[in-house]
Amino acid sequence: MPITPPLAPRWSTSSLGQPADVSAQESSALGEHLSLCAALRGPLQVVGGGLAWGHTLLAGRAVTGFALIALLALVGWMVS
Repeated sequence: MPITPPLAPRWSTSSLGQPADVSAQESSALGEHLSLCAALRGPLQVVGGGLAWGHTLLAGRAVTGFALIALLALVGWMVS
């Protein structure tokens, strides 16, 4: 039973033999697209982004926060 080697990968690019650099026209079109996307962002998306940032910030310190709350509760219980 003959073993056939796998086909070599064939890569196809859109540069078609030219340097794969970004042209000024492509850069301009990307800038226009990003400006349009930024203009379409509503206030709810900004609030959602802020909440996601806050969650990321607090999630990394959850254990420390719980320990601090427990310590404060213990001190409050001992003082009273």
